[in-house]
Amino acid sequence: MKYAIIQLAGKQLRVSEGEHITVTRLEDKEGDELKISDVLLTVDGESIKIGAPLVEKAVVTLKVITHDKGEKIRVAKYKAKSRYRRVKGFRASETTLEVVKIA
Repeated sequence: MKYAIIQLAGKQLRVSEGEHITVTRLEDKEGDELKISDVLLTVDGESIKIGAPLVEKAVVTLKVITHDKGEKIRVAKYKAKSRYRRVKGFRASETTLEVVKIA
């Protein structure tokens, strides 16, 4: 099984080819391709390469599929005996990416 651990948008993600991942919103347009060189580890069958801190010449190619909003989160405030109640909602902006190639 071929996979890699990359660093993207301040988070570390385990990705494999053909996989769809969801991250916080990126500024790239739909259909654009990203080349990520911040690769921390690559595994190709029995071959394992660990970076110190990055694996040299390793590149992961990602394609932007869609920009969406995530699931709604409800935030509630409540104070007992004073009839105070407030409810707010929040939906984070997300980007869905497809892993095209690990090289």
